Amino acid sequence: MKLVVDFLKKSQTQYLATIGTDGKPKVRPFQFKLEDGGKLYFSTTNDKQVYKEITQHPYVELCACGENWSWLRLSGKVVFSQDRSTKSRIIEEAVPLIKAIYKTPDNPLWAFFYLDDAAATIADLSGQPPRTFKL
Repeated sequence: MKLVVDFLKKSQTQYLATIGTDGKPKVRPFQFKLEDGGKLYFSTTNDKQVYKEITQHPYVELCACGENWSWLRLSGKVVFSQDRSTKSRIIEEAVPLIKAIYKTPDNPLWAFFYLDDAAATIADLSGQPPRTFKL
């Protein structure tokens, strides 16, 4: 888990792939928020198209690029959470922009989620076999 979390933190931006409400694939930049209790957390707002997509089709995949032509693929099922203590940690530990956007853990637009039944693969162009992790 630590290797995956460190990779996500270093990459700064991940790209989230969803199935659109039109049934076509969609990809957009996203950002890892934190790991808590073995769960990897991300967030959005409940007024965005991505929220509609992941409520209709909760299986997603993220891709992040790293150093030396490495990449991480992370897949799982979106599970929304209302845990106020985790929201508070996200506001305090995430980049200042998150605090500026959401301001408080009680923001009614804020939808945060973790990936259930998650799996990650870290690979690169070194010729070494990819490393796969069940999270």
